[in-house]
Amino acid sequence: MFDNLSERLNLVFKKLRGHGKLTEKNIEEGLREVRLALLEADVHYRVVKDLIAGVKERALGQEVMASLTPGQQVVKIVNEKLTEMMGSRNEDLSLSGTHPVSLMLVGLQGSGKTTTAGKLSVYLRKKGKKPYLVPADVYRPAAIDQLKKLGDQLGVPVFASKTTMDPVDICKEARIDAQRQACDTLIIDTAGRLHIDEELMAELRRIRDVMRPSDILLVADAMTGQDAVNIAKSFNDVLNIGGIILSKTDGDARGGAALSIKAITGKPIKFIGVGEKLSQLEPFHPERMASQILGMGDVLTLIEKAQSVVDEKQAVELEKKLRQNQFTLDDFRSQMRQIRKMGSLTDLIGMIPGMSQMKQMKEFKVDEGELVRIEAIINSMTPKERHNHAIINGSRRKRISTGSGTSVQDVNRLLKNYTQVMKMIKQFNKGGMRGMGKGMFPF
Repeated sequence: MFDNLSERLNLVFKKLRGHGKLTEKNIEEGLREVRLALLEADVHYRVVKDLIAGVKERALGQEVMASLTPGQQVVKIVNEKLTEMMGSRNEDLSLSGTHPVSLMLVGLQGSGKTTTAGKLSVYLRKKGKKPYLVPADVYRPAAIDQLKKLGDQLGVPVFASKTTMDPVDICKEARIDAQRQACDTLIIDTAGRLHIDEELMAELRRIRDVMRPSDILLVADAMTGQDAVNIAKSFNDVLNIGGIILSKTDGDARGGAALSIKAITGKPIKFIGVGEKLSQLEPFHPERMASQILGMGDVLTLIEKAQSVVDEKQAVELEKKLRQNQFTLDDFRSQMRQIRKMGSLTDLIGMIPGMSQMKQMKEFKVDEGELVRIEAIINSMTPKERHNHAIINGSRRKRISTGSGTSVQDVNRLLKNYTQVMKMIKQFNKGGMRGMGKGMFPF
């Protein structure tokens, strides 16, 4: 979402870091470029004006002018101001009240409310909650069917009324049924329109007044850019929302909505949708987002992603196998599956500090399909072949390539890469990092 903005800002800061000392003119020129970059990223003009004024005030003070690393100090100030602008810290769902509590999802048609309801149920289950999905959009039959399919897929109960098509009555009946099924959190998927109108808002107010939700969450499409800020303001004026879920941030959005919403509405972004999978809803951390925008990476999110997919028992077992040089193709496949669960490799690499600024990384494109081909090749092997790759001769390679729908060259490449990894592990076990270095470099 912020690729273009990050690139522009990093060019500005590179220039500033190139000066041993910064003059007022240097700073003003740099901030002018920062302002243009933010405006082009669709950040609200008022937000840009305030941010630049705040940065300038501090940048012209002793904090920067007397610093031995003035360029780096400017980056630090921009980082702090960006974080402050987006809300300073993550704000979680409000789940207080008598069970079952209600979470009300609102937004325009097409913003991704129904899919987000499914994603939110996945998030809540990870926190030990028992969610219950409520289809309160009676005007779009596909919304009810879609929610039922999501519920079946996730194993989450979905309310189905046989007596009424009134959204308020559906919500009241759902609350009673949720109590009966011992569910503690209702996720209400409300109706949307292509535009904001009084009829829609009146219905949402009725649901809010009857259900008294612990949190009202606006689902806003990041692809709509500046419009998302205006939509958030309109819904907040009528419903007093608790926060925003920014959907479709993995698309070709310029990022302005994420940077502007909190400053304009006073309401925090609580989650961002980072992909189509139902597991791809992440808590929004302003400080981490600011670091990513400025090319500083996001190590904490990377660690959290790893912790969420790595089984501790398996990790101990894997360490034992690595130490004993018993890392088989089965283990290779298992590790690859865990990495894929963490999300796009391109995104993961971008979370490593400094990687997004490297010229090689800008030109480097991860072929996600290669991982699928590798798994298909390993799946086509017999258990004996996966355990001992040395027995895979020419005829076996041909059979494996045919079975996996790949070429013999693909099989050869996988086995070559696997063999190199095993050599590195062996060198590492033999002599630690020094031994590994000797194996990797011919000098």
